[in-house]
Amino acid sequence: MAKEYHGTMTIVRHIEAIAFSPDFGRQMRFIAGPRQTGKTTIAKSFLQQNGFGSLYYNWDNRRVRDDYRRDNHFFAADMFNVPAGADGKRWIGMDEIHKYPDWKNILKDFFDSYHEDAFFVVTGSARLDMMRRSGDSLAGRYLNFRLSPVVLRELAATRLPAPPARADDLINDKLQRPTYRAEELATLLRFSGFPEPLVNGTERFQRRWKDAYIDTLLHEDLREITQIKNLEKTIDLMFLLPERVSSPLSINALAGDIGCSFATAANYLAALELGYLIFRVKPFHRKIARSIRKEQKAYFYDWTRAAGKAAIFENYVAVELKSLTDAWVDSGLGNFELFYLRNRDGKETDFLICRNAAPWLLVEVKLSRSSIDSHHKKNQQQLGGIPLIQIVREEGITEKKETGIYQMSASRFFA
Repeated sequence: MAKEYHGTMTIVRHIEAIAFSPDFGRQMRFIAGPRQTGKTTIAKSFLQQNGFGSLYYNWDNRRVRDDYRRDNHFFAADMFNVPAGADGKRWIGMDEIHKYPDWKNILKDFFDSYHEDAFFVVTGSARLDMMRRSGDSLAGRYLNFRLSPVVLRELAATRLPAPPARADDLINDKLQRPTYRAEELATLLRFSGFPEPLVNGTERFQRRWKDAYIDTLLHEDLREITQIKNLEKTIDLMFLLPERVSSPLSINALAGDIGCSFATAANYLAALELGYLIFRVKPFHRKIARSIRKEQKAYFYDWTRAAGKAAIFENYVAVELKSLTDAWVDSGLGNFELFYLRNRDGKETDFLICRNAAPWLLVEVKLSRSSIDSHHKKNQQQLGGIPLIQIVREEGITEKKETGIYQMSASRFFA
């Protein structure tokens, strides 16, 4: 398991054990995710630890681009001057290559020419993910891995749990491990899971960092990857979202608030999602097409942007659950998806994890210990009696309420 060092803090990131696993064969490994979550640090650290530190190439560096113009296989001499690993191969890192014209065909050439001699890891954020979706010139040559902000199990240096067949077993494992990570959780909720503000640990730095992050996202990533002319309008939209975290998102209402058409507001929202500022959670419905049409919820990757303690905590839980299900999917352990549940009476359960399209675990979020509302129990029964857990911010809470119904502190469940 990898360790990423930031000052005096050691942060365990689980993606290295996933993305660089030999189980995934010869494919290139694409690592994408929000800006400043540690993609470059992880790739460089892995290369360094395995003796391939000299085989990292940042395409933001003019020298790398000039070397490529002079010789399309400029890295080959470096590669063959480095001893191969036990498997006879080296690892080569290509960072920010997605900013170079025709990058997909360049990677295709690299892979086709050298996949018997080397593995490739490719890191990037918004544009890498967008271009990955838009064409098939790399089909069969890569696997995609997602890096989220730091979550509690990483900050607490605990293992990534494997998904058991029944979600009850995941909860029972936590029942048998009486460990609360209250201090680490408080730090995450206060400073987010982005390494720089998390490690710096001061509110003054965090405020400056958050403003600079938005400026960089708008004026670099989104300007490059979207056709939106008036990007400042996306800022107007972004400032409306904190009050709407945890509520179904009406694009019509957003369009009215910022004075644009439905289609324009939808494009702005898609741009913020493409730039990894937000992610959306769909409502669950057995008829999938219907769930796509119904109103989705939007959450920030930086949960500290939400408005109010309850919204921040729910947003944090959303990131934890997304990170967990993404890791399971990227590990090849199953097809997991995150939804929310809304019944015909308009009453909601905050999250539903589905496994291979079947309901697997219901999750409700509260700031403090309370009774389990009846509509959650009704939802549970209608979904076949899957386990229901109420995750609370309050510390020291671990309860099995009824068969298949639990209540637990977040600092224990996510550690």
